[in-house]
Amino acid sequence: MGGNNSSNLRPNANQSDTSQEESSSTEVEVPEFVPPVDLTEEVVEDDSSSETNSQYQARSMASDYLDTMAFSLTGLIEQLEYEGFSKADATYGAKAIDADWNEQAALAAEAYLDTMAFSRSGLIEQLIFEGFTPAQAKYGVDAVGL
Repeated sequence: MGGNNSSNLRPNANQSDTSQEESSSTEVEVPEFVPPVDLTEEVVEDDSSSETNSQYQARSMASDYLDTMAFSLTGLIEQLEYEGFSKADATYGAKAIDADWNEQAALAAEAYLDTMAFSRSGLIEQLIFEGFTPAQAKYGVDAVGL
């Protein structure tokens, strides 16, 4: 008597009415998830897909250093090594940023002159001591008019 006769039940809102043609239902295409882009990050175009994480970190830190102070190539490599990078990763990072080392010498010369007096030859010697080549040191001193 109390048998469950499904033909007497009304379909609820979650059930589809099977008497309608199934071909009339419209499929909605859901787009693939695309993570949001952080527009505050600097876009780095690097065609080196074989860059290791450590090399990436060294390159990033090298760029950060040059954003705050002037370095010679060898001075920057030494600083990255001091920060714990291997010589190979430090060298990669410093070279990968493709800095203008003449400009860095000029910035370093200016920074030195902002803090103390130098003769022309003394400033050239100081820049060479900091790792700039003689040509870069001369360029830097020329750029500050000494």
